[in-house]
Amino acid sequence: MKIRAAVLREMGLPAPYAQSKPIKIEQIELDPPGEGEILVKIKVAGLCHSDLSVINGDRPRGLPLVLGHESSGNVVEVGQGVVDFAPGDHIVTDFVPTCGHCVSCREGRPALCEPGAQANGQGSLLGGARRLHAGQEALNHHVGVSCFAEYAVVSQRSCTKIMREISHREAALFGCAVLTGAGAVINRANIRLGQTAAVVGLGGVGLSALLAAAAAGARRIVAVDLSKEKLELAKSLGATHAVNPKEIGSDADLLAAAGGPVDFGFDMAGAVAAFETAYKLTRRGGTTITSGLPHPNARFALPLAQMVGEERDIRGSYLGSGVPSTDITRYVDLYLKGRLPVNRLLGQAFTLDQINAGFDHLASGTSLRDCIVFGD
Repeated sequence: MKIRAAVLREMGLPAPYAQSKPIKIEQIELDPPGEGEILVKIKVAGLCHSDLSVINGDRPRGLPLVLGHESSGNVVEVGQGVVDFAPGDHIVTDFVPTCGHCVSCREGRPALCEPGAQANGQGSLLGGARRLHAGQEALNHHVGVSCFAEYAVVSQRSCTKIMREISHREAALFGCAVLTGAGAVINRANIRLGQTAAVVGLGGVGLSALLAAAAAGARRIVAVDLSKEKLELAKSLGATHAVNPKEIGSDADLLAAAGGPVDFGFDMAGAVAAFETAYKLTRRGGTTITSGLPHPNARFALPLAQMVGEERDIRGSYLGSGVPSTDITRYVDLYLKGRLPVNRLLGQAFTLDQINAGFDHLASGTSLRDCIVFGD
């Protein structure tokens, strides 16, 4: 079938993207779903820094590429061997397809699925196929999803069925922002009632982490961001302290503004400076967790003596460090019960033709979770 899709053919073009137009809206061909695959009509696709990092060259991927990885949609058709999905189902996409058989999957860590990582790295679906074409030219899939398009063919292992009680605009948040941010707090930190946390970077992932910390009963939650508006929102969502690094002169000032060090420091911005701030806010014996994805060459000089003498713990968290199908269902249920109000994170809605301007808004640092909304 012929579809309209957002195709990236060149990385590193200068901002503003509304002028340089790194993303081209093209009419391309989409093959039918193969074995174990499903055809999805995309309804809403979130704009995420992980996509922006591909556009600006921080996270290199094979080109040409159809971008997008956070979405919600309706199942249109299923391929041979698909039994868990049927036409009409509402689904959220997961950006790591999980085979269920490798060592990581068997250990209950599907975010680290080896065949899934290999498929994502080579721009194919989990089974190795590419279903996107521009004439005779094969186009790469972005982490098995490529949802900046009217339709997508994805592996059944890249989807989670959701309840119809939630709108597609809300549901799309759970495919990356909520899954990643809340999962880092609940699964990787396993935060407990009465503990303390700092969240550095208040994008969709960071604000989701903040909501999860509040839902888990953290007694002090420090929100850190350069945006005054986001800090005000964070306070309305449960942050007890709001810190703007531009107003901080020293490490002592930072700790004073935060009300002291915390049990868990979360870097959700994907920048070395953000990680350093999260590390400085972490107490002796505490844990610093990062879910950001900076440039592969980004480095942080670890003070090894301090790590030993203070028994520091540093962890990465990817895909929320859990099981997407289980976690998304659980988080949606918490949302519907009013305990995880992720609808407060919704930002601006753009059309597919406005996608370059949408990424300009994301890059400004002032946006919440913006998205592309597809008409019927």
